[in-house]
Amino acid sequence: MTLFVEGVGVLGPGLAGWRSSRAILAGEAPFHPAPFEVPRVDLLPPVERRRTGLPVKLAIWAGQDALAGTDIDSGTLSTVFTSSGGDGDVIHEICSTLACPEREVSPTRFHNSVHNAPAGYWGIATRSSAPSTSLCGHDWSFAAGLLEAAGQIAAGQARVLLIAYDAPYPEPLNSVRTIGAPFACALLLAGSRSAGTLARLALRRGQQGPPTRICDAGLEALRSANPAARALPLLALLAADAAGRVDLEDSCGAVIALESRP
Repeated sequence: MTLFVEGVGVLGPGLAGWRSSRAILAGEAPFHPAPFEVPRVDLLPPVERRRTGLPVKLAIWAGQDALAGTDIDSGTLSTVFTSSGGDGDVIHEICSTLACPEREVSPTRFHNSVHNAPAGYWGIATRSSAPSTSLCGHDWSFAAGLLEAAGQIAAGQARVLLIAYDAPYPEPLNSVRTIGAPFACALLLAGSRSAGTLARLALRRGQQGPPTRICDAGLEALRSANPAARALPLLALLAADAAGRVDLEDSCGAVIALESRP
């Protein structure tokens, strides 16, 4: 399958947006994993902004970043949201409440606990009624989301916005499912070349082998500790505006080979 990249978004420790992070990802500037700051998401109405947790903020911020500088109406885009788990803080609070005698679960907490909550808030923020898919593939969630987006484009969608995000869990969930620093990224993908095309991706299934790693030790630590950050080798290739290949492991143990050309 062939895809064309028209926009990129990224958010994580030391990576505050695609434009300011390109030199870092391309290896032209040092990576400093600064303490992560929760982003302000002005796209959401104030009431909804107060209700949302970190995963929603990560997803919407990254999606906005990928669309920055384009004239595309975000409300018309089909979207694919992918995460290895969701909002661990909300799940922790619900479980804690259910362990108490009263068991009065907050309705807000309940509706934020579902896996497609970020997609719902994106729809509210952009006033979108376009199709949206939310999925989970454990450590292979980014690869699963990329395959889903590619499949939709192959089936006739003109453009798909892919958003991957993951955030750490609180204890005791963290002790059994450890996720590193918060991270999110987004790719605006299209089925044909346009004036806004940044790169061409050729995607195919290949033989099982090791996934592509990233040279910088700090970025590699982030990649290996956060499932959404498995996208970093691809983002590095796009940032360098270079041709190359990235291998992503998927849940079947095979490799998704991405061949990129600027």
